[in-house]
Amino acid sequence: MQKKRILMSILGVLVGGISVGMFKRAALGVDPFQSLMSGLDAAIPIRFGTLYVIANVLLLMFALFFDRKKIGLATFINLFLLGYVVEWSQALMYRFFPELGLGGRGLMLLVAVVIMCVASSFYFTANLGVSTYDAVALVISERQSKVPFAYCRIISDFICVAIGVVLCLLSGLTFGEIGASVGVGTIITAFFMGPLITFFNVHVAQPFLNGKAAEQ
Repeated sequence: MQKKRILMSILGVLVGGISVGMFKRAALGVDPFQSLMSGLDAAIPIRFGTLYVIANVLLLMFALFFDRKKIGLATFINLFLLGYVVEWSQALMYRFFPELGLGGRGLMLLVAVVIMCVASSFYFTANLGVSTYDAVALVISERQSKVPFAYCRIISDFICVAIGVVLCLLSGLTFGEIGASVGVGTIITAFFMGPLITFFNVHVAQPFLNGKAAEQ
């Protein structure tokens, strides 16, 4: 069972990274944390994979200081692997899809949303630790017991998007270029990923972990 959990964590990160590359190629908006990363990427001239590791190490320090129980093997798999998979996936998408109209980009976005939700479902169901970004909202929610996690997550998502947009503007990007990071894809991930992940938890990830009986 433990080996299967580790496999699910690795698959979740790998497939999740591929989906983020698809989001970026679709250029219709990415999830809130990736909006922040896009802003940092525009402002700091180092490769995205390395930048992702640095940003998540800083978040990891916060999580370790306040609540180490949220950190596990999957946290470090995500921290050290996801950014480089995103970098590779984005380059691959541009190589195989150098020209995409609005319809093609919209289709790629929808496929990316489904893939990301399946990947997240595997990652969460493995239960070997959460990402450093998820850990921040969880820690704040538990320390401020009057504030539900959902509201903490909405606030942290809003802050990420706002900082990402400001960094993009300060880096000289136009509003049209910023739309590739903050757009309809951002709205979809903010409001619809939760129910979709729950669906895939029940019908895909849990049956995979526990056998078909888990779905019945």
